[in-house]
Amino acid sequence: MTQIGFDNEKYLRMQSEHIRERISKFGGKLYLEFGGKLFDDYHASRVLPGFQPDSKLRMLLQLKDQVEIVIAICAGDIEKNKLRGDLGITYDLDVLRLIEEFRNIGLYVGSVVLTQFQGQPVAAAFQKRLEALGVKVYRHYPIEGYPSNIAHIVSDEGYGKNEYIETKRELVVVTAPGPGSGKMATCLSQLYHEHKRGIKAGYAKFETFPIWNLPLKHPVNLAYEAATADLNDVNMIDPFHLEAYGKTTVNYNRDVEIFPVLTAMFEKIVGTCPYKSPTDMGVNMAGNCIVDDDAVRAASCQEIIRRYYTALCGQRKGTVSEEVVYKLELLMKKAEVTVHDRAVIAPALQKAALSGSPAAAMELQDGSIVTGKTSELLGASSALLLNALKTLGGISDEIHLISPVIIEPIQELKVRHLGNRNPRLHTDEVLIALSICAATNPTAKLALEQLDRLRGCEVHSSVILSPVDEKVFRRLGVNITCEPQYQV
Repeated sequence: MTQIGFDNEKYLRMQSEHIRERISKFGGKLYLEFGGKLFDDYHASRVLPGFQPDSKLRMLLQLKDQVEIVIAICAGDIEKNKLRGDLGITYDLDVLRLIEEFRNIGLYVGSVVLTQFQGQPVAAAFQKRLEALGVKVYRHYPIEGYPSNIAHIVSDEGYGKNEYIETKRELVVVTAPGPGSGKMATCLSQLYHEHKRGIKAGYAKFETFPIWNLPLKHPVNLAYEAATADLNDVNMIDPFHLEAYGKTTVNYNRDVEIFPVLTAMFEKIVGTCPYKSPTDMGVNMAGNCIVDDDAVRAASCQEIIRRYYTALCGQRKGTVSEEVVYKLELLMKKAEVTVHDRAVIAPALQKAALSGSPAAAMELQDGSIVTGKTSELLGASSALLLNALKTLGGISDEIHLISPVIIEPIQELKVRHLGNRNPRLHTDEVLIALSICAATNPTAKLALEQLDRLRGCEVHSSVILSPVDEKVFRRLGVNITCEPQYQV
């Protein structure tokens, strides 16, 4: 069983209370730059076992009556049809998704701001689409000399050019579909406009990782570097915090590099900077809610290995550079782990070698290992999935959960009518076939009932998975890695 290492309920209480304290510190209004994922933060749930993927939303719901959400999107990203890699949708469509998701759970979305707006026709059309849906839209513009020319930035020709976002509530959460969307600039622009109107307001940053009060080389922080290896983010000791307080805390390079500029902007806007370090700006309480450091370390080390294999496969596909792979190898050395520390790798490779065909292995929650190999009827992933469900349901390996009478017509449909060369069933087809069988077969029904028990299990494949199989495993909550080899 996965060992719980994080107290989620304590986190919700501490985090919401800390944000309330920060609001009161600034006289009643706070612009909170929200980094990372608000929805479905599976990275955090993997490295902090016990952290729920929706924890940030649940925390905001505790402040529901105080919260207003502003979504920032770069006009250039709309023009380039920039994609969210994890969801495969464009940033503009993700903004629409976010608005709907927020509203569905009762959070108030005040507006959308188009940052770096330069008259892009596609961005202007997106604005009209949002306004037709009843969403207020504001425009912020490029500022010459940003971020170094402070005198120009903090002037009527800089932030003053931007449209003032009218907000109603005391906690304004500024979020975005992805990095580089202009969240920080939006917050600072609003501080400038609020100050000109005589309204007291402050700024803070919510970023789960790196965790500021864990050691620099703690596996949780190394796992964050692994997750952002392609962004060149580097964890580092916050030199400003060390100088101001004599205490060692962890931040990352971009916040440390921009802090002197932020300090100058604060001084220009309000006369003094309320923070002495980038760490001071943050409000993250996650480090205070770790209850089993060994469990968290172990989970984070596994995440680093998974990220390494993802990069290897990305390199094989031509989407990841050699430098990213090299960086992940260094992070593995820092964490003192190797691929041999991932329990499913050796069984998958041994099964493949013995069968002479692609194979896969799964580690169940109790630590037991199940394998699957390629056959005439099933791909390795499909065989593995059925074998895992049998094991969890206490079903004999000799029993056929899906009759060949059902599999064969599906194969004929795939090859004869849909033009597929591979007649073997993928995992999605197997689950549909199993669902059909479950209507009349109690054993198949028992196997289907085990699906929820796959969440959090580990899988390794001897070849790169098909997009279909990868998607199904991810939807089931299974953590997957693959050898950087295509099936021959």
